[in-house]
Amino acid sequence: MIKELIIDSSPNGATIALLQDKQLVELHKEQVSNNYTVGDIYLGRIKKIMPSLNAAFVDVGYEKDAFLHYLDLGPQVQSLLKLTKQVRSGGYQSKLLDGFKLEADINKGGKISEILTKNQLIPVQIAKEPISTKGPRLSSDLSIAGRYVVLVPFSEAISISKKIKSNTERTRLRKVVESIKPKHFGVIIRTVSEGKGVDELQKDLLDLISKWEQFITKLPSVEPSKKVLGEIGRTSTILRDILNPDFQHIYTNDNSMFEEIRSYIHEISPDMESIVRMHKHKEPIFDHFGIEKQIKGAFGKTVNLAGGAYLVIEHTEALHVIDVNSGNRTASKENQEENAYQVNKEAAKEIARQLRLRDMGGIVVIDFIDMHKPQNRKELFDFLRAEMQYDRAKHTILPPSKFGLVQITRQRVRPEMNIVTSEVCPTCNGTGTIRPTILLMDDIENNFNYILTEQNEKGITLCVHPYIEAYIKKGIYNRQMKWFIKYGQWIKVKSNPSYQITEFHFFSSKDEEIKL
Repeated sequence: MIKELIIDSSPNGATIALLQDKQLVELHKEQVSNNYTVGDIYLGRIKKIMPSLNAAFVDVGYEKDAFLHYLDLGPQVQSLLKLTKQVRSGGYQSKLLDGFKLEADINKGGKISEILTKNQLIPVQIAKEPISTKGPRLSSDLSIAGRYVVLVPFSEAISISKKIKSNTERTRLRKVVESIKPKHFGVIIRTVSEGKGVDELQKDLLDLISKWEQFITKLPSVEPSKKVLGEIGRTSTILRDILNPDFQHIYTNDNSMFEEIRSYIHEISPDMESIVRMHKHKEPIFDHFGIEKQIKGAFGKTVNLAGGAYLVIEHTEALHVIDVNSGNRTASKENQEENAYQVNKEAAKEIARQLRLRDMGGIVVIDFIDMHKPQNRKELFDFLRAEMQYDRAKHTILPPSKFGLVQITRQRVRPEMNIVTSEVCPTCNGTGTIRPTILLMDDIENNFNYILTEQNEKGITLCVHPYIEAYIKKGIYNRQMKWFIKYGQWIKVKSNPSYQITEFHFFSSKDEEIKL
C-alpha cells in the first residue's frame, strides 16, 4: 500500500489529505485559530460542581465551560493537585518527580465533590474538542505523547501496545524502558516501537521529559484558564502517528511548512527526509493531485460506487445512518444472493473509507442489502472488520442484527468533517432571479476601482472560473492588457475549477483574500 500526504497550506491554516494508492482516505483541517486541540494542557478553574452528574464544569477560556467527569480525573489526581499547589506557591523546585511523595489513588466509585471545590485550580487536558453546542471534554489524567512512547506522570506502570504480539519483543521493550524512564513516571509503549533500538526510544523519551519540564516551568506564572502546554500541530501529529516505510511522498505548497515538516521528519525518522517535496506547479495542489474532485465526489448525501451501487448517508447529532442500494446492479445476470453479497462487500469497503474521511463518530447504523445465507453474512462482517483495521479511531463493530443492520460505535474527539458539495445556482445565486451575465466584467472592474484606487493595494490576484480566465486572456490586446493600461499595474488572473462560473475573488500579494 502506497501512502502519500498532500498539504494545502494557506494563511488561515492547512488542509491535510492522506492518500492510499491515490485514493483519498482522510481529510483534516488545521486552523491557525484553533486553541483547543486534543492533547493541549490548560490550567483550568473549577466553575461549578455537579453532584448529580458526578462531574464539574471547568473554565478553560472557551465560550462554554468544559466538562470534567469523575472517571476522567485519573487515579492520581490528588498528586496532581498537590504538585500544582506546591509549584505555584514555590514550595517544590524540582522539574521532575524524584523527590515528590505520591498520594494514594482515589476510589473509583467516589464523589467528585470529595476531590474538587469551586474556584480550585487544576491542570486539565483536552480529551474532546468542542463539538456542535458542547464545550471541550477534559481529563486530568495527563499524558504527553511521542512517536514511540507516551509519558504518564504519577505512575510507575509500563504498558505495551496489544498489537505487538511477540513475547520476546515485549520483554525487550519493557526492559529497555525500565532502564531509561525517570522515577514516578509511567510509560505506554506504542506499536511503532517494535524493533526500535535503545537510542531511538531514549531520544523520544527525553523529548517528552523536556516537555514535562516546560509544563512545570510555566505552571507558576500561567494565568488560570490559559494554555500551559500545547500539542504539536495537526500535520506533525499525523506524521508522528502514522509515518511508516509505506509513505512514498509528502507534498506541500508552502515553503515554511516544507521546512517545518522536513525538520520534524529529520528528528523522528532521518532516513525518510527525502520524501518531503515542494509543489511548484501553477495549478493548485489539490487540483494537481485530483483531490478536489475526490472531495466533491465523496462528500454529500449520496455516494456513488464504481459498480453502479450507491450509499445514502444521513446524519444527526449522535447517530449516522447509511443505507446501501444496489442501483443499476439489479440488472446483473448473477443470482440475487450473489449480487447482494458483491454489492455489500463493495459498500463495506467504501463505508470504512467514509468513516475515516468524514471522521464520523458516535453510533453508525448500516442497512446492508438483505442476504439469506448465514455464511455470506459472516463473511461480510469479517470483511468489514478487516477494512476497518486501518482506522486509528477506537471503534466497535457488532454482528448483523436479526433485521440485517450492522452497528458501529466510533470514537469522536473532533467535529465531523463536513463539506458542502452541492453548489448554489451560478445564475440566480439561490434567489430565483438572475443578474445579467453581461455585467460580470463590470462587477469585476468596479471592484478593481475600489481595491486599487481607494484601498491602494498592490500585486493583487483575481481568481475566477477557468472559462472566465480564458475569456479574460483571449487575444493579444485582451482584458488583462486593458487593465494594465488603465490601472498602471499588472493584475494576475488565476483559475479555480471549484468556483461557480460567475464566482470571483481577489487575493492580496500575501495570498490573503480581500474581503469586499
